[in-house]
Amino acid sequence: MATTFRASEHQHIRYNPLQDEWVLVSAHRMKRPWQGQVEHQPLTTVPRHDPHNPLCPGATRANGEVNPDYEGTFLFDNDFPALQPDAPSPGPSDHPLFQAEAAQGVCKVMCFHPWSDVTLPLMSVPEIRAVVDAWASVTEELGAQYPWVQIFENKGAMMGCSNPHPHCQVWASSFLPDVAQREERCQRAYQSQHGEPLLVEYGRQELLRKERLVLTSEHWLVLVPFWAVWPFQTLLLPRRHVRRLPELTPAERDGAPTGSEAGANWDHWQLHAHYYPPLLRSATVRKFMVGYEMLAQAQRDLTPEQVRIWNTLDPWIPFSLLFTQGIPTIMTLKTPITWVFLGTPELLNSFISGYSSSPSHQPPCPTHPPQCLVSSHIQNSIPHSGQTLPSLIIPFPPSRLQKD
Repeated sequence: MATTFRASEHQHIRYNPLQDEWVLVSAHRMKRPWQGQVEHQPLTTVPRHDPHNPLCPGATRANGEVNPDYEGTFLFDNDFPALQPDAPSPGPSDHPLFQAEAAQGVCKVMCFHPWSDVTLPLMSVPEIRAVVDAWASVTEELGAQYPWVQIFENKGAMMGCSNPHPHCQVWASSFLPDVAQREERCQRAYQSQHGEPLLVEYGRQELLRKERLVLTSEHWLVLVPFWAVWPFQTLLLPRRHVRRLPELTPAERDGAPTGSEAGANWDHWQLHAHYYPPLLRSATVRKFMVGYEMLAQAQRDLTPEQVRIWNTLDPWIPFSLLFTQGIPTIMTLKTPITWVFLGTPELLNSFISGYSSSPSHQPPCPTHPPQCLVSSHIQNSIPHSGQTLPSLIIPFPPSRLQKD
C-alpha cells in the first residue's frame, strides 16, 4: 500500500516564486535530540544613556562629529560606509570570467529613539509613527538619485550587532542588488503571465487558506511564507496594492524600486518586508546555514504550517515572534510594521512576573522561555516603565498552549 504523503512527516521541496528557488523541507528531523550549540541570552542591563556610545545624543562618533541632543529620530551618514557616491569605475573587463562594474551609493544610519534601553515595541505609538514617516522620507529622498534604497536592521548580538541602541541602516545603491533583481524579475514575469501582482495574489490566497497566517489587520497581513527557509521567518504584506513605502496612507503607516526607474511601469511590484530570525527550534538554538545549504540549496526542519499551528509544536518550541534584545531579527524593511514582534528582556521579565503572581497561571519552567500566542483576535495593553504598550502578543505558559 502506498504511503500517504504528510508534509509534517515526509521530506519534500517547495518552490519560492518570489525568488525563483527551492527549499528542502524535512520536518521529521525535529525528532532528533539537540546536542549542538545553545545561545545564552545576555544578562547585562543596557544603560539609558552612555556618553561613550556613538549613537547616543551628545556622543562623539569615530569621525569626531558630535551627535545633536536629538529627541526623536536621528539620521546621519554612516561613518564606515560600504558604498560611497564618488567611487571610480573599474573600467572595461578584459575577459568574461573577470567582470567588475561601478558601484556608487550612500549609507546612512537612523536612530529610532534617544534612549538605548528601548526598542520599537517599547516606544509610544506617536514615536513609532515618526520612525515610519522617517523611513518613507529617506526612501523618497535617496530614491530620487539611486535605483534601489534598502532599509534594514540587524538586531541582536547573535547577528553581529554590537550596539544595543535602537537603530537601522539605509543603503542606497546605483545598482539593483541580486535579491532585488530576482524579486523584480519574478514579479514582472508573474504579472505578465497572470495579469496581477504576484504578492497581491499570494496574500489573497493565504487569506483564503488560513494555514500560515500569523496576524491580520485592516491594512496588513503577517504570515509564514509557504516557501520560508528560516523556521520562524515571516513576510509582511499590505492588503492592497502598494508599490513603494511613500505611497502608504496615514492609516497604513500606523523600498520598492525607486530613483530613475520610478517613472517606469512598476505595477507588478508589491511593497513587502522580510523577517529572518536565525533560530532553528527555540530562542536559544540557532540555525546555521552550513554544509548542504552552502553547497546545494536551503533546507528547513519545521514546516511553515507547523510554526503556525500551536498544538503540533513541542512545548519547548516558542512560537511567537517575541525575541528579546539578545535574540535578533534580521529585517528587510520595505514596510513599516515592526514593533508588534520585537521585545526586550524587561518586557519578557514582566511576562514571567505576571505568571508568578497570578494563581490562575502556572509559571513557566525556568529552563524554558515562556510561550506566547499571537492572535489577531485579542488586543491588550501591557504596562511597562509607567507606559502603556499596545500589543498583540498574549503570553501563555506551556500547559496552556492550544490551537487558536
